[in-house]
Amino acid sequence: MVFNEVGIIKFLPQFIFKRHRMLSQVQEAEFNSYYGIYIAKAEQPNIVEGLQHSKQEFIDFVTAIPAEKWTYAYAEGKWTIAEVLQHIIDTERIFAYRALRFARNDKTPIMGFEQDNYVPNSNANQYSIKAMISDFEATRNNSISLFKSFTPEMLTRIGEASGSPMSARAAGYILTGHQKHHFEVIQERYL
Repeated sequence: MVFNEVGIIKFLPQFIFKRHRMLSQVQEAEFNSYYGIYIAKAEQPNIVEGLQHSKQEFIDFVTAIPAEKWTYAYAEGKWTIAEVLQHIIDTERIFAYRALRFARNDKTPIMGFEQDNYVPNSNANQYSIKAMISDFEATRNNSISLFKSFTPEMLTRIGEASGSPMSARAAGYILTGHQKHHFEVIQERYL
């Protein structure tokens, strides 16, 4: 499954909310249930520690991908590995921005983004592995710095994105869970 805000799932089974510790950190009212699959994959209760850990995980994962697989797509019309990785970076930038707005108590609704328009315009297949890692590191370092600056109160502030409520902390957990989700997809379908 590829991340798509347009096709929002209306609910997740309640057992997911009980089984995953990140979901016990975040109230259901803090995010659209679509994002529960990503929040459930976040492994660290501390958002900053999760971002730091998954930063190295990204670097290790990307460097282990054989060069000949970089522009491989497992089926016609599917993204290449490079495009999936660029999608992770683009999504991080968007969700970090959302977290900043929510933490600052900005109540202006934020429109969604159409990932399928971003990918073909990303030029991801032309990036080297080294350039992709450098881009990710810069993006992740900014996210880490941002989340370090948030107080506990700021993390619980809620704004609106894509027509649904979202807290700053939900956005933080989504970042690491979204990355993990796509790593699993790459491992299952690409490698």
